[in-house]
Amino acid sequence: MQNKQLNISYQVYQSMAELPAEWSSLLQKAVEATKRSYAPFSDFKVGAAILLDNGEVVCGSNQENAAYPSGLCAERTACFYAGSTWPGARMLAIAVAACHNGELTATPTYPCGACRQALVQYESEGGVPMKVIVGSAGRVEVFESVRDLLPFVFDNLDVAQEK
Repeated sequence: MQNKQLNISYQVYQSMAELPAEWSSLLQKAVEATKRSYAPFSDFKVGAAILLDNGEVVCGSNQENAAYPSGLCAERTACFYAGSTWPGARMLAIAVAACHNGELTATPTYPCGACRQALVQYESEGGVPMKVIVGSAGRVEVFESVRDLLPFVFDNLDVAQEK
């Protein structure tokens, strides 16, 4: 038996104002995207903004549905739109923010597992790390790669394709 350890480094900023301008702007777009959320059941509004290597910024918001769980998260709304509109463009960064009862959440709201898997697949296909910026009213956390949020990804697609 071997004991192994997993270490993840990330930066913590006390506010959006401390972020470099490029990342602050991207996070602000994610905050604005929360206003386009359709969340009549939870009133938990999430926005995402993705920076592509062609300079485009693609935003998405969560979209709930009465036939739960057939809604879609903000992160996948944004990455699927980016992937279908600009195929081949690499996703360089994603910013995520959430509001509840009209207020930015006090702590960061991280992408769910399904979103992490979708994002890491785009990151892998792009061949460059996708920075993850998760904002809140209390602090902002910046991860250098989606793999920092999902270190054990499902990526055995080459095995699945052999069959």
